[in-house]
Amino acid sequence: MASSSQNSGLVINLLQGDKRALAKAISLVENDEDSSSDLLNEIYLKLGRGYRIGITGPPGAGKSTLVDQLTKEFRKQRKGVGIVAVDPTSPFTGGALLGDRVRMSEIAMDEGVYIRSMATRGSVGGLSKKADDVADILDAFGNDYIILETVGVGQSELDIAESADTTVVVLVPESGDSVQAMKAGLMEIADLFVLNKADRAGADQAFTEIQSMLELSNKKDWRPPILKSVANQGEGIAEIIETIAEHRDFQSQQNLLEKKRKQRLFKKIKSIVRFRFEQAFWDETAYKTIDETLESYRNLKMSPYKIADELIENFKRKLERKE
Repeated sequence: MASSSQNSGLVINLLQGDKRALAKAISLVENDEDSSSDLLNEIYLKLGRGYRIGITGPPGAGKSTLVDQLTKEFRKQRKGVGIVAVDPTSPFTGGALLGDRVRMSEIAMDEGVYIRSMATRGSVGGLSKKADDVADILDAFGNDYIILETVGVGQSELDIAESADTTVVVLVPESGDSVQAMKAGLMEIADLFVLNKADRAGADQAFTEIQSMLELSNKKDWRPPILKSVANQGEGIAEIIETIAEHRDFQSQQNLLEKKRKQRLFKKIKSIVRFRFEQAFWDETAYKTIDETLESYRNLKMSPYKIADELIENFKRKLERKE
């Protein structure tokens, strides 16, 4: 466990652009070290410089290639880029996670780029919070852009995408993608659609399908544009970056960026409170109470709701004794 003084030294080095300090700070968060909360407290006032871009969409849509090309363009502008690549598989299986790092090997050697892969290791519960915390650290480090790349379109991925200032949904011409996007709720969170691999057959039809669904969207302030790209050839990348900048300007002018970040912070506070209450609630006494109550399961006289009420009352009494 790191002491607060060690944390202070770590924070100083982090803010000075030390990549070893950056890696250590992220590891503290990923491993749920006790000192990670103190570290995040210390860097909080340094946040706000980095603009967060979420990249999500079905597996195989070419998201990693797109991230690679976007990063290269940002680096031409001499901008620092931090990338959080979220993968639902184990980092030891040689799955998509390792494939992402191979595809990004060129930018990974760039001093102005930092890539961190995060795996669920079978648990998605706190992943979106951890990814957001890692984005905070990359922000404090001084990156101009933080890219959050998710592998799928499940709820965890949607939560992570919502941690972004601009969310880019990547689709491909293959039939069914656009329908799945609507089912997954991507239509609601997308600020920009990228139809990647647009040199394939069916691209025009897919474009029209997405356009038709956008007609049914409830979004009133910003209508998500649809752009075509062939990321592995670098086609369409400049237009995507230009549109991200336009969306950023639009949000700033309409005071929507501040509103979005406030909502994100509110959601994060609720998540932290819920997590800490659960940690405090589920102690040895709570588990013992449930075990004793359920011991005679076949003759159980109380409903789960009544048992939950009793646990909550016990927890309240425990808090009162501490006061």
